[in-house]
Amino acid sequence: MTTPPESITRQLPQPVRFVLGMGILVGFAALGTGLTTLLPLPLPGPVVGLLLMWAALSAGLVRLHWIEDAADGLLGILGLLFVPATVGVIDYLSAGATWGLWLLVMLAGLLLGAGAAGLIASRLVKE
Repeated sequence: MTTPPESITRQLPQPVRFVLGMGILVGFAALGTGLTTLLPLPLPGPVVGLLLMWAALSAGLVRLHWIEDAADGLLGILGLLFVPATVGVIDYLSAGATWGLWLLVMLAGLLLGAGAAGLIASRLVKE
């Protein structure tokens, strides 16, 4: 999606737009974390922040072009963000024999979830 021509943010340099977008994203993550600390919510703080971001985007309180540069930048390095988790899993591979069944169940759940998300996304894109 492109920035509307009448937008004042279009006049800002790309690094400034990136920093502002990152500030908005981090702000919503912090807001979600604060809410889960204050309220007994059964969700992680960043997930609550993501839901709040979605609500703000839907209500028009936050414009997509405000966060687009930062979101694209984060998506560009998404694979690197999973490296620590992968290293943690590799550290516990020796326990895989004990946890073999559980690992298969988790893998099946992951594949089913990813497949369902892909189907839903492809159907939403077609509409």
